[in-house]
This record gives sequence, C-alpha cells and structure tokens, in this order.
Amino acid sequence: MNNIYDIAVLGGGPGGYVAAIRAAQLGFKTVVIDKDNLGGICLNWGCIPTKSLLKNAEIFDLMKNKSGEFGISVEGLSFNFEKIIKRSRDISEKISKNVELLIKKNKVDRIRGFGKLVSTNQIDIFNTEGNKVDTIKSNRIIIATGARPKSIPTIPIDRENIITSSEAMNLEACPKELIVIGAGAIGVEFAYFYSVLGTKVTIVEMLENILPVEDKEISETLEKSLKKKGINVYTSTKVEKAEVAGNEVYVLIDKDGKKIELKAEKVLCAIGVTGNIETYGLEELGVEIEKGHIKVDKRTYQTNLKGVYAVGDVIGPPWLAHVASAEGIHCIETIKGLNPTLIDYNSIPGCTYCQPQVASIGLTEKKAREAGYDLKIGKFPFMASGKAFATGEREGFVKLIFDSNYGELLGAHIIGSEATELIAELGIAKSLETTSDTIIKTIHAHPTLSESIMEAAANAYGESIHI
Repeated sequence: MNNIYDIAVLGGGPGGYVAAIRAAQLGFKTVVIDKDNLGGICLNWGCIPTKSLLKNAEIFDLMKNKSGEFGISVEGLSFNFEKIIKRSRDISEKISKNVELLIKKNKVDRIRGFGKLVSTNQIDIFNTEGNKVDTIKSNRIIIATGARPKSIPTIPIDRENIITSSEAMNLEACPKELIVIGAGAIGVEFAYFYSVLGTKVTIVEMLENILPVEDKEISETLEKSLKKKGINVYTSTKVEKAEVAGNEVYVLIDKDGKKIELKAEKVLCAIGVTGNIETYGLEELGVEIEKGHIKVDKRTYQTNLKGVYAVGDVIGPPWLAHVASAEGIHCIETIKGLNPTLIDYNSIPGCTYCQPQVASIGLTEKKAREAGYDLKIGKFPFMASGKAFATGEREGFVKLIFDSNYGELLGAHIIGSEATELIAELGIAKSLETTSDTIIKTIHAHPTLSESIMEAAANAYGESIHI
C-alpha cells in the first residue's frame, strides 16, 4: 500500500465514510481509518439498530392494543426479547458490511486501527494493544471521530446498572423497571420501547418539557401520550444523584424543592453527548477545542490548522447523522473548489421515532416570536384525515408556522404516524423558500397523510376544507 494520500479521514461514521466516498468520487486518493466497524455509532449502536428495536415495539403494541379494531384476534401474544435484540444486531452488522463494500467499490483504502495525528499531514496507526503498526501521510486530514454519551460524577455510569444507550440496546433481559435520565430523542425512544415490552418506565427531565428542542405544543402532546402508555414523567426536575445498591439503582430527584427517591433495576443516562477529542493527538498538535468539541470554520470545516478539517458530532451540535454526512460532503467539495452552498443549520430536520413519531424543521413558535416575526399558524389534526382513520393512526397533528408578511415557511412540526417521513416534503419546501400559497395550491394525493400538510397550510389562512 502506498501510504501517501490526498485525503485521510480519521473515523468511519456517517461523516467520515461519506466524506471518504465523496473524495474518491472527485478523484482524490483517499483512506479512511477506524478501529471499529464502519458506520460509527449511527449504524452500529445508534440510528439503525434502535429503529429496528422500535419497529418491534410498534408491531407488538399494534397487535396487543389495536388488533381488535382491525377484526384480527390474537391469542397468546408474546415476545422473545433475545430475538428482538438479535434482529437489531444482525441488521446493524449487515449494513456495516454494506458500507465496507461501498468503500471498496469506490476504491477508498481502509485501515483498521487507531489513528493519532503527529503533524498536519501525518497519522500514526496503532493496533488494539497500543503498538504502532503503520504511518500514513496525507495532504489533508479530516477528523470525524464522533461523540460518546456524556457522563457526570453524580450519575456514575458502570454499564451494568447505570447504562448508556449502547447497553440499553443490547441487554440480556428486559428490565422490570427503568429510569431514563434525560428526555431528548434517545431517552424518549428507549422509554417508549421498554414501556411497550412491559417495563415500568420513569422519565426524568431537567427542563420544562420532554424533547425540549421541539415546539412546546408538540412536546406537551407527546408527554400526554406517553403518560397514557403508563410512563411516569418528571419535568423541571433535577437529578441529585444515582447510587447502586445490590441489584437496584436509587435515584434522588428534586421536584419543585421536594426530594423524591426513585428506584429501578436499570437507569439509562441519556443527558447528551460529548466529542471524541482525547487521545488523537489534537491537543499536542494545537487543534483548537471549544466546550469539548473541535472548533471549525463552518464555511470550509477547516480547523485553526491549515489542512486539518473536522466534521460531524466531534464539532458539536446538532448531533445528527444526516448533518455529519452533509458536512463531510460539503468539506470535500470545498477542498475540490466546487463552492457548494453553505449548510443552513436552521433547516435541519429533527426526528424522534417513538410512537407517535415527532419530526420538525425550522423555528418553533416560541423561537419565531422571539425573532420578532408576525405569524400565521396553521394546524391540522390527523383525527380529520381520512387516511389516518383508515390506518387507525389518528393521534397527533401537523403544525406549520409562516411569516404573515411574506408567507414564508418558518417552521414545521409534526407529531403522529410517519411524521419522520412526512417532514421531507417540508424540508424541500423550506429550502426552496416556498410560500404558504404554494403548499396550499400543490395538489396532494388522496387519501394520504401528506394531505394534512396542505390542510395545515390552508388552515393558517382560514382556507382549510376539512376542519
């Protein structure tokens, strides 16, 4: 192997492997370095395997609670937890292998090992025993080392009793009780999954609402839905400490000044992530770090060192796989001199895959008002959708936020079945600076859930036909 490259990518997650493939497509001699399977947390321990688990839960929930509506009788309904977990792991493994094939197909060199920067154009490779086994040189280096779950001293993660999302998707048995600390997308998804399978689940969130980045009306609707499923929810609640005693974990919380002790078999710490910046030689090299993440120029994704770039979770929020991939492509195309359009971080879709699903793009109502916009807001409930009636998925609504002066779509928020698929239409609409009139006049197929988007836009201007 010729160890001199145009582009060296350190990390094989959605930011790294996508950047490597795009680099090869544009004619760069490229290598990707990762000690683990390609795909990063997303394909191996995050996005893909969790969606497998959530689909299992959705089917079981449907058969258990709604089969009668469809005239279907189910006797002796049960689940095999071990097989549920195995299906998730098998899917993850297959997709990771597919990424390896894509890397090979695009003639990207693949090095399995731990990479450490020793200069702005050299990376030393170490094996699992910590021994140096190789050195590569590259004109440009892209750091895409991702992030890991954040931990704090008062919630000591031992990966047995107090766990992270990685352990939560690979448990040997379904826990009798689970306390989820942190009600972002990861926390809410696991709360839903285990609750459906019979675990007594409690969510503890420090902020005012679960899914605190979402529109408040959406968050409040989801909270009501989760409570109906039997999930206990504490918001505006601080976790004082979590301690393991025997086979149980005791969690002391502070709710409005009142101390409450909770206990469970397992505690999932889902309070966020922090960038993987240690042990890669970044500090010694002088790469600028800010609040636990690599600081970059968002026009080029170059760090403070010429020729050294960074993309994905390691550069900070939003911690989303699709953002990492977009940054990787943008970075490579900028290096090539293609002058790609800057990524609009105000138009990044966010998705939560519990049931009902939650998806959004753009400003919440609160943020739009704080920005000084005069608003037109339209909503359409799935209760009024013929397709939702036919499929038995009538929970939730579409909420669209427009600037009343120009009709510009400022934000879109959906809670309900297939919300994470429906949001794509609104992503295109927002990127094209579509007005409310365009959405209203676009003929949507009937019967579809997507009609609800048209109806919500019409509702903002008093034109909705079906509510």
